[in-house]
Amino acid sequence: MNRTSVLIVAAGAGKRFGGPKQFAYLQGKPVLEWTLERFQAHDAVDDIVLVLPDEQDLKHYRLRYPKIVDIVRGGEKRQDSVWQGFRLLKEAEAGVVLVHDGARPLASSELISRIIAATRVLGAVVPVLPVEETVKEVRDGNVVRTLDRTWLTRVQTPQGFLYPLLKQALESARKDRFVGTDEASLAERAGIRVGAVDGEPRNIKITTPVDLKMAEALLDA
Repeated sequence: MNRTSVLIVAAGAGKRFGGPKQFAYLQGKPVLEWTLERFQAHDAVDDIVLVLPDEQDLKHYRLRYPKIVDIVRGGEKRQDSVWQGFRLLKEAEAGVVLVHDGARPLASSELISRIIAATRVLGAVVPVLPVEETVKEVRDGNVVRTLDRTWLTRVQTPQGFLYPLLKQALESARKDRFVGTDEASLAERAGIRVGAVDGEPRNIKITTPVDLKMAEALLDA
């Protein structure tokens, strides 16, 4: 199928932020709504499944964002939340599945398009940015070694997968009770090759109040 579905994961408690950052206000509206608008407006996105901390009013969200087909309560960990959303997708209709952080409100239409196109060719892809600072491995307060940053990148979302590959990665992790840091790490563990495409410096994730101020500045730029 040529359909593109998006899982927007917005079920986090926001401990480092001091509360659910996805509902913090960014220039007059919640961070999550900035995120939803990006995917609602994209021509290649067919449907959205929204994962929230609690069941919310589906009618409210669908009136504002008609591409939302379902809303589900998230799980204990991010990986559980992704599974909760993924299981609502219809396998017979699924094609490309994007997984995106609800608290990452500035992904551009161009980035979304790149991820979709690359996923159709490669099967699984992530957007990445180069590491610009020196990176050191530290244990027990001591520097163990300096890592070669030439081969290191910072990973963003949306991460893209063909439906069968994401299903394989999620089911394998659930079977073995393995917890990864992102969906790509689950795919890697399942032996799935994950491609890398250029990310965007503007595509920041709101994790702390400082990030919120940075997003405000980027919107004003």
